Amino acid sequence: MPADGDTAAGEGRRGCYENHLLKGIRDVNKSELIEHIATQADISKAAAARSLEALIGAVKTTLKKGGNVTITGFGTFTAPKRAARTGRNPRTGATIKIKAAKVPKFRPGKGLRDSL
Repeated sequence: MPADGDTAAGEGRRGCYENHLLKGIRDVNKSELIEHIATQADISKAAAARSLEALIGAVKTTLKKGGNVTITGFGTFTAPKRAARTGRNPRTGATIKIKAAKVPKFRPGKGLRDSL
């Protein structure tokens, strides 16, 4: 019997990935997320990649225009404006000006919080 995270004969990379994702053993990168989407939705990896890119693009565009993206049960993406401020250069101790910026944030929804 293989140890946690090992693949059984014939199981391949997908089986190993599924074990990690379901048990929360490690972080998941973009290609592994695409593979999981493809498996769960029974679509090709190319279609899953296009879907993920479309989602990311929609979130970026909406935030850039000043809007919020809410996915019920998952969470809300926002990009509030952070005011300009002064800071210190840690190396020299000199005072520096830090420009105002939009900072992307994610607030998890109740469904996501409850699932953890």
